[in-house]
Amino acid sequence: MVITSEDGPRRLPLRSVRIRHRILDAAPLRPAAPTYDSCVTDPYFALLPLGFFLVALLYSSVGHAGATGYLALMALTGVVPEVMRPTALVLNLAVASITVVRFSRAGHLPWRLLAPLLIGSLPAAFLTGSLSIPDAIYRPLLAFVLIAAAIRLAARAERDLTSERVARAPSTPLSALVGGGIGLLAGATGTGGGVFLTPLVIARRWTRARAAAGLSAGFILANSLAGLAAKPASLALLPSTLPLALLCAAAGALIGSELGTRRIGLLGLRRLLALVMIIAALRLAAG
Repeated sequence: MVITSEDGPRRLPLRSVRIRHRILDAAPLRPAAPTYDSCVTDPYFALLPLGFFLVALLYSSVGHAGATGYLALMALTGVVPEVMRPTALVLNLAVASITVVRFSRAGHLPWRLLAPLLIGSLPAAFLTGSLSIPDAIYRPLLAFVLIAAAIRLAARAERDLTSERVARAPSTPLSALVGGGIGLLAGATGTGGGVFLTPLVIARRWTRARAAAGLSAGFILANSLAGLAAKPASLALLPSTLPLALLCAAAGALIGSELGTRRIGLLGLRRLLALVMIIAALRLAAG
C-alpha cells in the first residue's frame, strides 16, 4: 500500500495495512453505562442512598444484609456490573456486621450450626468470586437470583417470623455440602447467599426462625468477605459516593436489626421490595 506524505510517496508494510484494516473494520464502541457516581447529576441515582437505607432496614429485620436488593436498585438505574458487585459486597459487610452483633447479643446466633456451613461456603465463594464472569452469563444468573429472592421475600415473610419448630441439626458433612453449594452461587453473583440459606434452614427446621436470621447474618458476613478477598482489584472500582451509601445502609441496619429481634416484620414493605426486585430481574433479562 502506497501513501503520500510531506516527504513524498512511501510504501507501508503489509502488517501495518492489516492492522489498519482491522481497526477500521471493528465495530464501534458502545457508550459506557453510567456508574454510581452519576448520582451527582441524575435524580434517579440521587435516590440510591435512600433506597439502600430502606433495603438495609427491611433485610436486616430477618438477618439478611440486602445484596440482592442493592443489586436490584443498581440494575434499575443502569450501574455497570463491574461496579455493582463490589459495591453490593461492601454494603453487605457493613449491614451484616451490625446484624450479627445485634442478633448475637439477643441470643439468636447458633455458632455451632454456622461453623460447618462456612467450611464449605468460604472456599466456594472465594473460587467463584475470583472468576471474571461474562456479562451475557452474569445478567441472567443475577436475574434468576433476584427472582428467587423476591419469591422468598414475599411468599415466606410471615413464616420467617412465626416458625419455632426445631428438628435435628444436620451433620457436619451435610452442612459443609450445603454451604459449598450456596457459596458457589454467592461468589458468582456478588451476594452473601443468605437468601438461599434461610428458607432451607426453616424448611428443614434446623433451628428457630430468629436463630435462622442470626445464622444467615453470620453466613452472609463471611461469604461477603470471601467474595471481596477473591478479587481485591475490584475495590478500585468502588464509587466515590460509597461513604454516603454506607452511612445510609448502616442506619437502616441499626433500625432493622432492632426491629428484627423484637418480632416486627414489616410484611407489606417486604412484599413491595419483592416487586421491585422482579422488575429489576426483568430488566436484566432483557439486557
